[in-house]
Amino acid sequence: MKKLTIYSLHLGYGGIENAIRSLANNICSDYDVEIVSVYKLYDKEVEKINKKIKVTYLIKDDIALRVDKYKKDIKSLNIIKLFKDLFKEYKINIFRLIKDTFVSIVTVIKKRKLIIDNMRKTDSDIVISTRLEFNNYLSKYVKNKSYKIAWEQNHHHNNMEYVKKVVDSCRNIDTLVLVSDSLRNFYKKKMKDANYKCKCVFIPNILNDIPDRVSKLDENNFISIGKFSKEKGFVDLVEVINLFKERNPKVKFHLDIIGDGSERNKIVDKVYEYNLLDEVKVQTKLGEDKINKLLENSSIYLMTSFNEPFGMNLVEVMSYGIPCLAFSSAEAANDLIVNDNNGYLVDGRDKEEMVKKIELLINNKKKRIELGENARNYSLKYNIDNVKQEWHNLLKRKD
Repeated sequence: MKKLTIYSLHLGYGGIENAIRSLANNICSDYDVEIVSVYKLYDKEVEKINKKIKVTYLIKDDIALRVDKYKKDIKSLNIIKLFKDLFKEYKINIFRLIKDTFVSIVTVIKKRKLIIDNMRKTDSDIVISTRLEFNNYLSKYVKNKSYKIAWEQNHHHNNMEYVKKVVDSCRNIDTLVLVSDSLRNFYKKKMKDANYKCKCVFIPNILNDIPDRVSKLDENNFISIGKFSKEKGFVDLVEVINLFKERNPKVKFHLDIIGDGSERNKIVDKVYEYNLLDEVKVQTKLGEDKINKLLENSSIYLMTSFNEPFGMNLVEVMSYGIPCLAFSSAEAANDLIVNDNNGYLVDGRDKEEMVKKIELLINNKKKRIELGENARNYSLKYNIDNVKQEWHNLLKRKD
């Protein structure tokens, strides 16, 4: 059995981490799979990982959270900004501030050495990198006999400096896996222009579970799920809902916003500001069963992200037969939503146009059902069997 190693920053919550777990679980019967995780964030983070899979942690503490937050300042040695940010967070706790600054800087240096040492020693037949920084180490330090795969989960957002870094990191990589066909075509041209032999392939992320029950779409219940961070645009979502309420004062409706993250207080404050406590519920730390129940009772999914590399949330929601509305600024939405087929895309982050699309769907059940059925059918191409076969076809190229 061939050995396969996947390099991950951590195995906590997140789209990339879910994709890593799904891939590992679905190929561990055919490959000797190891996941090398730089950080161990939580004691119970590997519950969903098959026992056949070996998990190796390079750093076993929660310092990753602080390193990740301040890594740009640390790497650029912008100590003044780093201290300002830390002081703002910790206020008068100067001793913790100094300690965290020192430990964070040391950890960044330690992390690089640990990853490189591990890659130099690996005897895997296939090695998969899941981050840009890992690509560079993979190109330089893993033995040439290994089949080297870079798995790019991020969208470039027209940042050509980032694009150049991705392309340059693949100079000694065999295959670059992209999570949308538009990204595959984009990077295929860039690799050709750079005269690199790295092949570009499109393999979507895996939809692990196809629900048995779909939404009846008979309630004015809206839902949105994601990390509570600025790029997800949840503050804008609350503003959209406030505008909807102003235009439709007699319509009873409910919105569930589900997730967690640093922007939670801003979202809640905006709900209070617009007096939407009866209509909007911001929920954190919900179990999978509770989220699934909410999806079964929702009629419209709303996405107001500024950007979105691959909207696995959209695919999961579509599997419940729910039509999706999104701003076209979320790149993943452009790849997944077909206008007037399984949902609607709204250009220019036009909140009034988003409201009009909500009104269209709540006033036309026949259209809701039509779009919902199409959404369900669209999601099925991301099921385990289809995507698993694509990965097996790719991995066998080394044989």
